[in-house]
Amino acid sequence: MVPHLVTALNGPLLDLEKKILEATPAIERWFRLEWQEHTPPFYCSVDLRNAGFKLAPVDTNLFPGGFNNLASEMLPLAVQAAMAAIEKYCPDAKNLLLIPESHTRNTFYLQNVARMMQIFRQTGLNVRLGSLCEDIKEPTPIDLPDGTQLILEPLVRSPNGRRLGLKNFDPCTILLNNDLSAGIPEILENINEQTLLPPLHAGWAMRRKSNHFSTYDEVVKKFSKLVDIDPWMLNPFFTKVNGVNFHDGTGEDALAAAIDTILAKIRKKYKEYGIKEKPFVIVKADAGTYGMGIMTVHHSDEVRDLNRKQRNKMSVIKDGVEVNDVIVQEGVYTFEQISESVAEPVVYMIDRYVVGGFYRVHEDRGVDENLNSPGMHFVPLAFAQQHAVPDMRAKPGTAAPNRFYMYGVVARLALLAASLELEKTDPNPEIY
Repeated sequence: MVPHLVTALNGPLLDLEKKILEATPAIERWFRLEWQEHTPPFYCSVDLRNAGFKLAPVDTNLFPGGFNNLASEMLPLAVQAAMAAIEKYCPDAKNLLLIPESHTRNTFYLQNVARMMQIFRQTGLNVRLGSLCEDIKEPTPIDLPDGTQLILEPLVRSPNGRRLGLKNFDPCTILLNNDLSAGIPEILENINEQTLLPPLHAGWAMRRKSNHFSTYDEVVKKFSKLVDIDPWMLNPFFTKVNGVNFHDGTGEDALAAAIDTILAKIRKKYKEYGIKEKPFVIVKADAGTYGMGIMTVHHSDEVRDLNRKQRNKMSVIKDGVEVNDVIVQEGVYTFEQISESVAEPVVYMIDRYVVGGFYRVHEDRGVDENLNSPGMHFVPLAFAQQHAVPDMRAKPGTAAPNRFYMYGVVARLALLAASLELEKTDPNPEIY
């Protein structure tokens, strides 16, 4: 399904699509050279927003939890990409230990785990599930809505303390699908003899969105020179504000000043391109996911006038972790709709390959709001029809393959930024 764009692609983005399509050979070669220098994250999903005049990533998730929302036609692509990824780390891999999130009763999430197991089994791996949940003391079956079953097992450290596995199961690779929001559990530390993917510093215990978007900034500047475009077309302005306490109002002035600064920068760009929309920003926690700790702001006074409910909502994220640092990010409208509901594309990658995606759709949210919230649903992207092969003869702005090719390019820019970000923040970098 291809959602229609409420506003036709206008000047800037039409020009962008044209330039990206014309530069396809140069773009693909550029990515290929970058991947010779940098290792992509094992897997990744990127939330994009298409405003008709701008196309930008607003979030990059290194522990994607929606593989069950991909179209089944995309599975062969996912299996091929997973094979390429596994071969990098452990060419003779036989056993894979998958460690999911600890909220074991969320059936949507568990269907994602089942889909991941299906993908990795197809690559020739024995896959079993180890749980960080302390309540799991023995193999525990969990029934899924489709009649299948997952078995969660307690994690076990080897007698020498250097390996992690399950009873009678010794994996060479451990894949985390747990974003470590609550911190790094002791049982995952100092694993010296196995490959842990993604690395521990990719989890929200250590990772920061501000690091990611500064790195994305660098990547987009390089890319924009190659394609000869204004980097702003693909990049939301942002700034970081430390020491904010939403309960007692500490840091509110600094936050309001940051909002004013970003709004002024957006107004200037809107004026430059003749854009009539009203500028807005998104204030969100510098760490964390699941759409928590996020609000839309049109004027800096709004952060001073928050009611108690709004303050509570902004002050904690997943696993009850308190918010002290936030980023103020340029708000990017989404003018895509499915059945008159607001939608945004989410692109999934394994290794350096786009393996599909879906639209996050929300009937009760507006074009300037966060859609990652209760009430959302998902529609698989029509990536299956040669998503990577643009239609060079189509009129700009009219062909679905071209739109999806652009989504794939921008998502891979965010993937490359994530790769550089992990290199920069590695607490134990390898010295070559």
